[in-house]
Amino acid sequence: MTDPQLLICPTDDIRLDVCLSAAGLSRTRAAALIEEGLVQVNGKTALKPSFRPRAGDQILYTVPQVEETALIPQDIPLDILYEDECLAVVNKPAGLVVHPAPGNESGTLVNALMYHLSSLSGIGGEKRPGIVHRLDKDTSGLMLVAKDDQAHLSLSRQLAERTMEKHYRAVVLGPVKAPHGLIEKPLGRDPKDRKRMAVVPSGRYALTEWTLLRPFGPQAALLDVHIHTGRTHQIRVHMASVGHPVLGDPLYGSRRAPKADRLMLHACSLSFDHPATGRRMTFVCPAPFAPDDGPVKPCEEVSP
Repeated sequence: MTDPQLLICPTDDIRLDVCLSAAGLSRTRAAALIEEGLVQVNGKTALKPSFRPRAGDQILYTVPQVEETALIPQDIPLDILYEDECLAVVNKPAGLVVHPAPGNESGTLVNALMYHLSSLSGIGGEKRPGIVHRLDKDTSGLMLVAKDDQAHLSLSRQLAERTMEKHYRAVVLGPVKAPHGLIEKPLGRDPKDRKRMAVVPSGRYALTEWTLLRPFGPQAALLDVHIHTGRTHQIRVHMASVGHPVLGDPLYGSRRAPKADRLMLHACSLSFDHPATGRRMTFVCPAPFAPDDGPVKPCEEVSP
């Protein structure tokens, strides 16, 4: 077991698993810790993820050390842009699944990370070692990987508190007439198809900001997209909801959109505070489908 971590509940009327997720754990992982008896509220073990502590309550949680995993390291080519003792930044190619799941037990980014890196954090659970945030299988671009638990907690907290900044390049169905826009719509599971996400009144708050860079052929446009929240399929659902679906999207695309040989979405910029030094770090990587557009420089670390 690792040393217990202390968290002060920030407000009333918040579920215990949600409170823990704000500290850097996924809600699934937080719920598992609660049900395993590894979370205490004011000195008493809490066993229900739906329990609602009060503002100021002391929450003590313990994250078990990662156990030996059945996952197999695999020599899958990996574009590692930066690595130190705490973290790594990789450029994930389109088509690579991030972590093992039913139907994709091997050949994932996690299998590649286990081969190429000397260590990975265990907070994400056995199937997701080191994974701080997700990218869809068919989305390419920058991903942040934690090599130890303290780095993982710090980076996940920045993600939850929205101090980590992420920008994407997206080619969407056009024409796009406005130079800039905000999409503020709640997202949740599609009630008609659980494999899809949708704009639903009961969904979680989601905010997407986009800027038009230029037309991309006669029927499309290239956008810079800044996500202020990180919901599943956020960019894809939000852009489709305003009539500008991402080209090459098999789930949310339009039949009248031009054909594309891939999902035209790429994570091109990532900024965060280094968990050990506190120094602001920014990494940039141009989109393969638009390498010369916009203010993104070639892949490099940009110091303050």
